[in-house]
Amino acid sequence: MSTACVILAAGLGKRMRSSLPKVLHPLGGAPMLQSVIDSVRKIRPRKIVVVAGVHLHRIEEAVGAPDIVFALQKEPKGTGHALQSAVPSLKGFDGDILIINGDTPLIRPATLRRLLGMHKKNRNDVSVLSFVAKNPAAYGRVVRDRAGKVLSIVEEKDADLGQKAITEVNSGVYALRSTALKLLGRIPENPIKKEYYLTDIISLASQQGLKASAYCIGEEEEFMGINTRPELDRAADLMRKNIIEDLRDRGVLFVDPGAVYLDRTVKIGSGTVLYPNVCIEGTTKIGKDSVVYPNTRIKNSLIGNRVLIRDSTVIEDSTVRDKASVGPFAHVRPGSVVGPEARIGNFVELKKAVVGKGSKASHLSYLGDALIGSRVNIGAGTITCNYDGVHKHQTVIEDGVFIGSDSQLVAPVRISAGAYIGAGSTITRDVPPDSLAVSRSEQKVYKNWAKKRRAGK
Repeated sequence: MSTACVILAAGLGKRMRSSLPKVLHPLGGAPMLQSVIDSVRKIRPRKIVVVAGVHLHRIEEAVGAPDIVFALQKEPKGTGHALQSAVPSLKGFDGDILIINGDTPLIRPATLRRLLGMHKKNRNDVSVLSFVAKNPAAYGRVVRDRAGKVLSIVEEKDADLGQKAITEVNSGVYALRSTALKLLGRIPENPIKKEYYLTDIISLASQQGLKASAYCIGEEEEFMGINTRPELDRAADLMRKNIIEDLRDRGVLFVDPGAVYLDRTVKIGSGTVLYPNVCIEGTTKIGKDSVVYPNTRIKNSLIGNRVLIRDSTVIEDSTVRDKASVGPFAHVRPGSVVGPEARIGNFVELKKAVVGKGSKASHLSYLGDALIGSRVNIGAGTITCNYDGVHKHQTVIEDGVFIGSDSQLVAPVRISAGAYIGAGSTITRDVPPDSLAVSRSEQKVYKNWAKKRRAGK
């Protein structure tokens, strides 16, 4: 039987004290709602419906995808009304519907699969996922009869003393047969809040003779809802710890796990070592047996195997091939490629530069809009002058070229294979293969000039 998923994301999030919709606050490098969507996708639902309120267009822009349908909850009238707003998007669907809140980004796909598995196996009309809370006061209590059958979910403000002693609570995750959607029209309006609570669907199911169950599975941290900035901070810390734990299980080594920041989309191979104060973001992938030293930031980049990233290096939207080394104090800007076994050293900046195999720029250089071949030596202080004030131009340096220190290569220009550029040269014209190009004024020596100056002559 097929499955659909409805994600409730219409909350205003006033306690976040931000103009940004609550579910779009960043967590692990993406909006928290994206984490929920990604978890749901792993159970392979036939349809995903996201219910949003006044911020629907902003939410759609942030997380919209071909497999997601967006439904508008015109007024904030509670979770039951929110699910009712999704019903038109489920027209014609026959199967099981998973309902989950958009502000619970730590939920695990395995837990969702387990709930759906129990729901389907027992042929329930309504199922709710519950857990045991350390402090149940913040949750609705799951009330059962003496035989253990679920009767209702009672909110804290409505619970009597006996019910307040219950530690099994509602996670906010439900599974419904599509035929049980008819119960939504029977949910009563809360007389105080003037809202319709989805929690009432449990007692309604029992009253209508439908089969309802509560499954106490999962861990409390998974179901943490985010309503305030401190809760967002706590969730971010928990997510980071989960990411690190998963990577350690895969063979990644952390010198100080508490001092590393990783987005949840990052992938790192076994045997790679991360030192403290490393920040790895976005879609970055790092291969096996590489080392990333302290104070380094890598974003949306591909790092190969056995790569050495030295201290205080920034790499953005670029590629570093196998056995290359970068840094310390290097800046690899977007669009750059550092070839295998190449070396980019101290205070070297690359921008849209492709550096070939075994080439090296060891210190104090700017290489922008450059195509550099293999086995090229770039001397200290070399600059590719790529901008004429209006347009950018490319410098081409072919295989085996030697660039002397303090050289300026004024683009567009080509240095052909095997050529040498003398130190201190400004090169404005193409250089033929295996030749020497020198462009500097002749040195003059004035004997005894300094001695006469000191004597006042």
